[in-house]
Amino acid sequence: MSTREIITTCTRDCPNACGLIAKVENGRVRSLLGNRAHPISSQGCHKCAKFVERAYSPERVTSPLRREGDRWRRISWDEALDEIAWRMNNIKSRHGAEALLYYRGFAQRTALKLLNERFFNLFGGVTGTRGTLCGGTGQASQNLDFGERISHDPLDHQNSRSMILWGRNPAATNPYLLPIMARIRKAGGTVILIDPVASETRKHCDHHIQPAPGTDAFLAMAAAKRILDLGKANRFFLTECSEGFEAFQHILDPFTVDELADRCDVPVDQIELLAHVLIDQFPTAILLGWGLHRWAHAHHGIRAIDGLGAIAGIIGVPGGGISQGFEEYAPFDLSWTDDHLHPDRRRFLMPRIGQEILDAQPPPIEMIFVTAGNPVCMAPNANKVAEAFAKTPFVVVSGHFLDDTARHAHIFLPSTTFLEEQDIVASYGHNYIGPVNRAIEPLGECKSDFEMFRALASRFPFARDFNRPPEQWLSLLLAPTLSQGVALDDLWSGYVRMPGAPLVPYQDRVFPTPSGKFRFMTDFTLPDKHSSPVHSGLPIADPVKESLISAENRDIDSIYPYHLLSVSPFDWLCSELTPEDQSEMTLIRMHPSEASKRGIAESDIVEITSLVGKTKARVHFDERQRRDTIVFPRGKWLLSDSSANVLTLDLVSDVGSGSPYYETRVTVRKWE
Repeated sequence: MSTREIITTCTRDCPNACGLIAKVENGRVRSLLGNRAHPISSQGCHKCAKFVERAYSPERVTSPLRREGDRWRRISWDEALDEIAWRMNNIKSRHGAEALLYYRGFAQRTALKLLNERFFNLFGGVTGTRGTLCGGTGQASQNLDFGERISHDPLDHQNSRSMILWGRNPAATNPYLLPIMARIRKAGGTVILIDPVASETRKHCDHHIQPAPGTDAFLAMAAAKRILDLGKANRFFLTECSEGFEAFQHILDPFTVDELADRCDVPVDQIELLAHVLIDQFPTAILLGWGLHRWAHAHHGIRAIDGLGAIAGIIGVPGGGISQGFEEYAPFDLSWTDDHLHPDRRRFLMPRIGQEILDAQPPPIEMIFVTAGNPVCMAPNANKVAEAFAKTPFVVVSGHFLDDTARHAHIFLPSTTFLEEQDIVASYGHNYIGPVNRAIEPLGECKSDFEMFRALASRFPFARDFNRPPEQWLSLLLAPTLSQGVALDDLWSGYVRMPGAPLVPYQDRVFPTPSGKFRFMTDFTLPDKHSSPVHSGLPIADPVKESLISAENRDIDSIYPYHLLSVSPFDWLCSELTPEDQSEMTLIRMHPSEASKRGIAESDIVEITSLVGKTKARVHFDERQRRDTIVFPRGKWLLSDSSANVLTLDLVSDVGSGSPYYETRVTVRKWE
């Protein structure tokens, strides 16, 4: 028996980028285990362990396919790429390059996949995307305060005496934080979870503060006001290191702590707790989660939390900070994408990708090419996205399974998993770069994105400009990192910390803003109670509701009483599932008293309706959840008839062009 252990790194859409050991027996991966040599993310996780089963699933597609009516026909790579190249040239000659949309998802963010963009830029100024389905809102919001968002290295959390997890669920999304939290608690410090959802992380914390959904700004303002009232604010930071504090104080002045507590539906004693942990267990590390991003006015909450941190004096302090994420493309030279060739090319908003495609004029979208994504499932208002893809004359999808997006493809191209690739990956959860070493040969006829686009480029005049060996491309892409003393051989054999990445950002209290100072939020406009998406002209899924909502001042709470919190699942990642996984309905969590009012029993199937769609799910009672929420793990495909994004509104956040999924309100009834 031939047995090998391959050092590699998880490349999935997850902040951990865990160091892994792939155990290979006779050319087959038998297990994926955490690599203890990784300085931070060495645990691996149960989701990653399941990835081996997914890679070898009998339902995985390993040869190119062409859809002919309702059937799929196996074709050769040459046949597939010849047709794609012919159609691209034909569309460009008739409509211009912008009639082609390239949609690159977030499933893999490795170095060589940056060259996908290069291919389309060399072809011409195709339509691209802008905005994000994920963390762009948080980064853009923190940029307003700090000039450039830079988070504390997780290695610095050893200096933290306390920790506040604000909208973050590390039990599901950040397992390397759990031992750090345990160390803080063992040393006598406090760990607080702030989240409307009673998540899996709750049991790992000392306290759980459960604000009303979308009211984080009021909670942060209440704690800030309490610290100011106690005379415990860091006056040196406020006077010497920041600007706009007086305007921020004017935002706070109209409210009492009790009024702010009422706004966020948090008991005053919990606000006292929050303030005193920041004062008495200094320094406190505040870690922001992705749930904070999913609101139209998310910047208010994030900037209010930044302001709280400034008042508490934890900015630029070892063990402190307000950390949101890391720039996973920082190690790479992004000029090789050749975006500069078409600086004004059309870009569609990812949060409204369905509507953007349907509204495209001129030219209309004649072709969509998708890699590393499943937008029909993961983008908001999924039915509209499905409609847009269905109306597009030609669609190409590269992936592993015939998922919701692939089912709209005319040609499907089978792609490799990271177990079958050689590449380099960085992280948006820490400062380490890791190797992606090929553990096995590509299954069937699968190709990596690099090989796929190199083969496609050979059919165009720019073939020579695109065509270099992968090792040469990696040296070019990693030039900024290699120029700082890192050797490529070091990356293949282990995990390398980004040169120059600080453990503690802003320690000199100098910020990359025009004034060199931290900037407080100076404008805070309370949303009008009646400015909900109900009155925004969005189409309504259920005609019966149309007459109910037609009244100008109809209160949305009485029609759609529950906040839909489409959270990251504990058991799977995004929509990385198999067709077989769609046979089970999504299990949603609901407070039993609310279910009882609607005649719903434990394990009943319910119909959930929003302004834009309806779907089904199975109910699990959880009295720890807020009564005004439905907790709905996202990622099941439309194929399951139990998909969260059939319900979500395709809105855009005020800052960062993010996806405010949580603005969606729903009603629930027992399904007959």
